[in-house]
Amino acid sequence: MVLKKILNYYVNRLLSHWLILLMDLLIVTVSFLFAYTLRFNFDLQFFENHTIGRQLITLLVSYTIGFTLFKPYSGIIRHTSTKDVENIAFANTSAFVICLIIDFILIDKLGTNATFRIPLSNLIIHFMVVTTTMISVRFFIRFFYYTVVKNKFERKHVIIFGAGKSGLLVKHALEQDDQFKYNVVAFVDKNATKIDKKLEGVIIMEEEAITESFLKRNNVTEIIIAIQKISPQRKRQIIDRFLDLDVTIKNIPTTSQWMEEGFSSQQIKNIRIEDLLERDEIRLDHKNVKTQIKGRTVMVTGAAGSIGSEITRQLLHYKPSKIILVDQAESPLYDLTTDLEQQFKGTATKRLVTYLCDVCNPIRMEYIFKKNQPNIIYHAAAYKHVPLMEQNPTEAIKVNVSGTRNVADLAVKYGVEAFVLISTDKAVNPTNIMGASKRIAEMYCQSKQWKSKTDTRFITTRFGNVLGSNGSVVPLFRKQIERRGPITITHPEVTRYFMTISEACELVLEAGAMGNGGEIYLFDMGESVKIADLAKKMIKLGGYAENEIKTIGLRPGEKLYEEVLSNEENSLETHNPKIAIAKVRTVSHDKVVAGYEILMEALQKGGEQKLVKQIKKMVPEFKSNNPSFKDTNIKKEKTVKRTSRSDVLS
Repeated sequence: MVLKKILNYYVNRLLSHWLILLMDLLIVTVSFLFAYTLRFNFDLQFFENHTIGRQLITLLVSYTIGFTLFKPYSGIIRHTSTKDVENIAFANTSAFVICLIIDFILIDKLGTNATFRIPLSNLIIHFMVVTTTMISVRFFIRFFYYTVVKNKFERKHVIIFGAGKSGLLVKHALEQDDQFKYNVVAFVDKNATKIDKKLEGVIIMEEEAITESFLKRNNVTEIIIAIQKISPQRKRQIIDRFLDLDVTIKNIPTTSQWMEEGFSSQQIKNIRIEDLLERDEIRLDHKNVKTQIKGRTVMVTGAAGSIGSEITRQLLHYKPSKIILVDQAESPLYDLTTDLEQQFKGTATKRLVTYLCDVCNPIRMEYIFKKNQPNIIYHAAAYKHVPLMEQNPTEAIKVNVSGTRNVADLAVKYGVEAFVLISTDKAVNPTNIMGASKRIAEMYCQSKQWKSKTDTRFITTRFGNVLGSNGSVVPLFRKQIERRGPITITHPEVTRYFMTISEACELVLEAGAMGNGGEIYLFDMGESVKIADLAKKMIKLGGYAENEIKTIGLRPGEKLYEEVLSNEENSLETHNPKIAIAKVRTVSHDKVVAGYEILMEALQKGGEQKLVKQIKKMVPEFKSNNPSFKDTNIKKEKTVKRTSRSDVLS
């Protein structure tokens, strides 16, 4: 135990550069004597007839100059690499040339003391000996460190997927990590020409050879995916295959992050559930978005929320003249502006204008419009938590409907070019107050387009759950896992669509730039995911047992699955395969406004039952799953057949 502590102390201390330089000069000296001995067939009598000491002075001066120029002593010996070998070769070559210059110019041409001259044959032999020795000593120390010293400590045995440049870089990073001790057992690659060959002494294997018995036999605890250009499907295949084999699966950062931060083993992170749900990269018409945004004044409501904040980050890349951030949440709004300042290194200051304001406040909102004259609005302000809105339906209508109307009317009044409403798939065949309120907001914006014949383009974007957003199931599960469970799911058969925040916001910007007005854009959400399966995979990724899942039952307003279109809606394709246009039923603006006035009357009187009954009149497909509102059902309603996304977008 004491020996281990002593070794641990000294192996992590780096040798001084001056000490390494002295070692190199000692090697130069010993190699010089050996070169002379070799030159004269090990006859030691030659020392009596040669001025070895003066020649050695010439040699040491030459090599000191060469070492100063190329600094082979500056590297960390136990991490010797090909770059260090290059430095040694260049330094020794320059020293050899300097010796030749001294021999043939200073001595032969200028007639200085010939006792300092080194015979050419000895110079050549010495150059070969000293170069070989310096390189060999360094690699011997490296070998000793990794095979003898480091083996004294407990090490993690890992497999690296990818035997290319990224895989090799990961290996080097692991070897240079003194905090965690790693041993690379094997590389895995699909290139048949590499199989069974070795890369820096490590075997390259095919994936099929990495079996459960191989992992146990070699005590492999981690698998690192070190492939930069890997498809989401391929990544899922690797993860799914090894998820049940009691190993930790890790991922490397993107190349851009390496360039910005430099690569180290600390950047190799555990696979997250987002990696299992990610899809192929979205191809966007950035030129179209840039044309719309660059140099313009943009307003983002709900700017401090998950969607609003990511929209703001992406907008800054397109260089708008000004971004107006509107949110009623003080601390999150402050955190956002601070984070943007750090992320964009102070360049965001001149573009951001922050307002602490409720979108339902018409006086304050009009002041913001009048002062800033926005060209484009991304309306993300909304209440979106289903259970809370079931308990507070008046607030859902106030913010999601009245707040949207307030901002939309001001957009028309002040000549805004484009108004982009962030909606939800819960607005389709809604079973809860939140979804129904967002459907009314959609109806108002769409009817406003046709009624007013305004130059303002009203565009609605509709998508599902966003990974990592406030209230998303993923961060909830993550917190429950950190607390050692249990993970709570509402129903074993519940399914949801998921997309990343970044992906959703990119599509919002794209839809906002391509819309002519009046469209409701649907985003391709991919395949729906069973929440129970999601929970099981998160538990495995966290290293816990599956039996910690607890079913608590559907909450009021929730349904088993979400939809993108109702049976009364169809879709049209666009130039972007990830975006479609919903052909929804149209409602006249006068009818929407009349229904809105009844909503406001019920809102002011605080009559929740009357309020919900009016919502159902405005949104006939709304079938509440909340027992509290069972008395609000309207008689003789037609049953709306639900249509899955696969039926309309396949």
